[in-house]
Amino acid sequence: MKVTTAAAATAALLLGQTAAFAPHLTLQPHQSFAKNRPTLVLSAAPEMPTHSPATSLPNQIYKWRGYNIRYQVSGPTNAEHTLLLVHGLFVNSDHWRKMLTGLNDNNVRVYALDLLGSGWSDKPFQEDDNVQLINGENGRFINCKSVCYRDSQQTDGKRLKKIRTEAIMKNVPLGTPAGGNRVASELDLRHPLNSPYNFYTWSEQLNDFVHDVIHADGGTAKPVTLVANSIGTMSSLQSVIDEPNLFNGCFVINPNFRELHMAEVPFSKLTMPLVRQIQSLLRNKGHGLFKSLATPQTVAEILKEPYKVTEVIDDELVSVLLDPLLTEGADEVVFDTLSYSAGPLPEQQLSASNFPNLPVWVVYGKDDPWTPAQRVEKLVEVGRPGEMGSTVERVVGLDGVGHCPHDERPEIVNKLVMEFLERLKK
Repeated sequence: MKVTTAAAATAALLLGQTAAFAPHLTLQPHQSFAKNRPTLVLSAAPEMPTHSPATSLPNQIYKWRGYNIRYQVSGPTNAEHTLLLVHGLFVNSDHWRKMLTGLNDNNVRVYALDLLGSGWSDKPFQEDDNVQLINGENGRFINCKSVCYRDSQQTDGKRLKKIRTEAIMKNVPLGTPAGGNRVASELDLRHPLNSPYNFYTWSEQLNDFVHDVIHADGGTAKPVTLVANSIGTMSSLQSVIDEPNLFNGCFVINPNFRELHMAEVPFSKLTMPLVRQIQSLLRNKGHGLFKSLATPQTVAEILKEPYKVTEVIDDELVSVLLDPLLTEGADEVVFDTLSYSAGPLPEQQLSASNFPNLPVWVVYGKDDPWTPAQRVEKLVEVGRPGEMGSTVERVVGLDGVGHCPHDERPEIVNKLVMEFLERLKK
């Protein structure tokens, strides 16, 4: 591929991802935490309902490091198994509507939360001093003077402390869309904008949620099973790496390999400057795009790209995904996330020497336009350095399904989740 072709393709991908998730917002000049940059003041912005329209479950609030986090829960408190569901890009816990309500007869307790910046959870501007204090990248890298929020607050020493690593990894084995192998010369783990909206922040949120909510509800500290979709994969795998004692397995649905990551972009040293320019333009001038693209009708059409089973795209789904994107600060998070061309990748995490010895299954839709099937299948060959066998025990491909099998074919995915829970008993 020529450099110019690669640059053009990458730019088109970025613009396409922007268009694919644009909410209906009104741009007005307003000074906020986002210094010298317009943000969106919303007239009659929707408010979080008392109950989710998608699940009829109460919308509950977890106060995490000073911010409100929405979550839902179903199933008995004394259930045999406990799941924590981790959503994907620009969606929220309502995207798990068919798993939250579909496992009620299986003696399973199911939690799903909105990650910071997503859904009905708070969306602080990244320049906010407080949100920088809770940034999950703090205290994580060698030669970095920042302090980990959790470590600074911990007094009893019961939680595992972060192990500092190099911020830029060298010669990292990764996959290719065709199922081949390649080596990334560099993999930068830091958000290029120093934003708190990164996989390390979200992984810490998940781990704290297990400690503060799940264990408190159940009265015991029994292990939790993670279920992740799309980019929720990286947050979940990082949670497992950071505090493996909290979990007994990870069930991944359509992992995302992040085409805009600098380690994924072809000829990155030449193409990334163009990508950075487009990302900057979108952050500063792209808000009007939200207004033009986010009617319910447009969102329904957009969802037909990742969804192969398009008949499940109903008014309920469109509403529960769109409404939270109309709240103040949502646009900033979207453009911030589109600028996140760094951070961990699935193969890098799964092959980490400190990835724990616990089961990982991967399920994916074979008609997913965003997740290359052959690269997913190759995950069964990913393992820890110097060890025999793979970190991933099983990969299951589903015919006629797209990026969201848990919503497109819940009867298949829920059954596989129950099989995974049976496997964890062994």
